[in-house]
Amino acid sequence: MEYVRAFVVGGLICAAVQFLMDRTKLMPGRIMVLLVVTGAVLGSIGVYEPFSQWAGAGASVPLVGFGNTLWKGVKEGIEQDGALGLFTGGLTAGAAGTSAALIFGYLASFFFRPKMKG
Repeated sequence: MEYVRAFVVGGLICAAVQFLMDRTKLMPGRIMVLLVVTGAVLGSIGVYEPFSQWAGAGASVPLVGFGNTLWKGVKEGIEQDGALGLFTGGLTAGAAGTSAALIFGYLASFFFRPKMKG
């Protein structure tokens, strides 16, 4: 049942994004920022964590989950380092995921021939 819940929630998030791409004039970059900010806002008001625990990977893997991760990092950073944590907390919390994306993207470029869209 856990897999079904994750699949349905992740699918609903993807469907909402597809709706925004098809029915609005928002560019993909702005939609991505909207997802990250939504995750941070929902995390700050205490809604995202219980939802994420219920939905599992369906809620934690998309960009909304990344926004929540950034929020948690900023919150912890402020608690530990004060105002400096506002700048360092999100970077610390998101460093592993960001580094993995960069490293695996770089490694993939060795196996495939990346080209600029033209």
